[in-house]
Amino acid sequence: MTEILFYHLQHQPLERVLPTLVERSLDRGWQAAIQAASEERLSALDDQLWTYTDESFLPHATDREPNQAAQPVVLTLRDVNPNGASIRFLVEGADLPADAAEYARICVLFDGTDQDALLRAREQWRQAKEAGHTVAYWQQDESGRWNKKA
Repeated sequence: MTEILFYHLQHQPLERVLPTLVERSLDRGWQAAIQAASEERLSALDDQLWTYTDESFLPHATDREPNQAAQPVVLTLRDVNPNGASIRFLVEGADLPADAAEYARICVLFDGTDQDALLRAREQWRQAKEAGHTVAYWQQDESGRWNKKA
C-alpha cells in the first residue's frame, strides 16, 4: 500500500517546507504532483517554486500547460496525475486522491495553528488507515527539525 505521511507545520510555513520536500523527492528520481484546493494557493505556489531561493528553482508546470506530462513537478487543483508522479503533495486540505494506491508516497501538509486544518488532517488520517495505507505523523520542533511522532 501507499505510504502516507502527515506533516504538521508549526514553526515554518508551507512555502518554506514544501520546496525542500519536493527537492528530496526529485533527488530520488520521483516525479511529483502538488495538489492545492484553491486557485489562489495554486498560483502562489507556481510563483514561489521559481523564486524560493536565490540559488535554485524547481522546474514545474501547472496542469493547464501543454507540456505538463514532461515536467518533473506538476501543480493541480484536480484529482489527476498528469505527469505520472510517484509522490503527491496535498496542501490546503486537498482530498486524498481516489487512486492513492497508485503512488509510492503521499504527503499531507497542514497548518498546525489552524483548527480546521487539524480536524481535516485527522479525518484524512482515519481515511488512510481504513483504506489500509501505511501512515506516519511528523511534527516540527522549534529548530525546524522533523520528528516522527506516530
